[in-house]
Amino acid sequence: MQAVMSPKEMTDYLIEVFPQVKGDYTIEKMDGQNTVVRLRIAEQHLRPGGTVSGPAMFALADVTAYIATMACIGREALSVTTNCSIDFMRKPIAGVDLIAEARMLKLGKTLAVTDILIFSKGSKAPVARANMTYAIPPRGQSKLQYISA
Repeated sequence: MQAVMSPKEMTDYLIEVFPQVKGDYTIEKMDGQNTVVRLRIAEQHLRPGGTVSGPAMFALADVTAYIATMACIGREALSVTTNCSIDFMRKPIAGVDLIAEARMLKLGKTLAVTDILIFSKGSKAPVARANMTYAIPPRGQSKLQYISA
């Protein structure tokens, strides 16, 4: 499956609909089947002990799954996470960016299922693994109707 947007178009779209992600995430690959996103680690991503926090890793997995889904279906801002399972497997390397590698497992009319491995940059062993399911709003239904339904 070919991506329906370029990484630049996706980045601009994310800033438009989720301005809070600006500056933290970089799309390194997005081809409709595989997506790679970098989280630039900063002070706000750390927890006591000098490691990346679980919520920061969850956010990386969620943003990556959203990007992977939008890469396949186009701009659907109201697609939402309906399920997440995340395993934290080892401590991320302090002060090193995290890389999320996502693979679209299933893309249907109403659900998208994505598998994500998260690595400390330069490490071969994953620090976390997530499985995310996104609900896709019905096509042709106005966004206002979808929200109020």
